[in-house]
Amino acid sequence: MKAVILGGTGLIGSKVVAELQQHGVEAVPASPNTGVDAVTGAGLAEALAGADVVVDVSNSPSFADADVLAFFTSSTANLLREEASAGVRSHVALSIVGAERVPGSGYLRAKVAQERLIRDSGRPYSIVRATQFFEFARGIADSATVGGEVHLPPILLQPMAADEVAAAVARAALAPSTNAMEEVGGPEPIPLPDFVGRALREAGDPRSVIADPAAQYFGAVPAERALVPAADATLGRIRFEDWLQRRTLQRSS
Repeated sequence: MKAVILGGTGLIGSKVVAELQQHGVEAVPASPNTGVDAVTGAGLAEALAGADVVVDVSNSPSFADADVLAFFTSSTANLLREEASAGVRSHVALSIVGAERVPGSGYLRAKVAQERLIRDSGRPYSIVRATQFFEFARGIADSATVGGEVHLPPILLQPMAADEVAAAVARAALAPSTNAMEEVGGPEPIPLPDFVGRALREAGDPRSVIADPAAQYFGAVPAERALVPAADATLGRIRFEDWLQRRTLQRSS
């Protein structure tokens, strides 16, 4: 079995490659770093030759509304077209829990548009919708810092470890297409300010976190539970506190 992983050199993609290789899959990372640009289509036909499944965990280099929409719609349309030409049997994509519930966010609107292209293509597919990653907590802080303070809306997240996101995507790639969406999330809901605040304290970052009802997340102010997975979601086992402790031990060893 050959799998081509778009975004395969990034945080999630590199972990998906490793997961699939452990199952004996010929897992090939594809990204601009490897000469494959899904937005322009450059290198796609060559990369997809002989592939059984395409896994798309790529992300836009710009989060500006117009840029992110163009990225996801162009890259997805090019992928689906080249997959059909190459006889690829399945398309697996990583998306975001609750994307359709936050229409004020340009980034999440773009993810919904990506999902729609996949569903309407007539191609066999599986979409894995994941919650926020533990690893992105400091990135959230950086994007929400004002005058040395981090302003975040008091919403709930159910974040999860990147390892478990990658495992869920790899499972979808190994299984027959479902032509449906699966939700995955962390084991427990955490208020966003607490999540980011704990990550900053663990890293020795002095910034204070302010729960601000007017603050935005991904360019919008979501409802309190908009980004929490449904009751039938598949939940990971790694707790945030355990993940933080592991990172502390790794740094001290």
